[in-house]
Amino acid sequence: MIIGVKFVSIPSKDQDRALRFYTEKLGFRLITDQPFSPEQRWIELRIGNSDTRFVLFTQDGEEDKVGQTFSGALACDDVEATYRRLSERGVSFEAPPTSQPWGTFAVMVDSEGNRFVLSSRH
Repeated sequence: MIIGVKFVSIPSKDQDRALRFYTEKLGFRLITDQPFSPEQRWIELRIGNSDTRFVLFTQDGEEDKVGQTFSGALACDDVEATYRRLSERGVSFEAPPTSQPWGTFAVMVDSEGNRFVLSSRH
């Protein structure tokens, strides 16, 4: 049976730029960075103690779609505090945090144009 998500592939036009963004601005930890093909590396990142990993990798033939099709959600304990901290580090947001009956959220954009909802856990 399926027990969880092993990794999520984050499309990246510039793997070095994306690696700097995710490690320096978001604080993810580099797990592996090795050659995959002549054009790309396999770069795995860990988010805190989570078992789910981020892989900075673009499928062949999908290069023109980077920043246009990916959307994901990241959970945090305090959206407003995380928004302030990441904004100070230069992370772009589409708007300040918004509260809804289902929780608080803000939409963040990574170095490659991918959008993520930064959301409260519950």
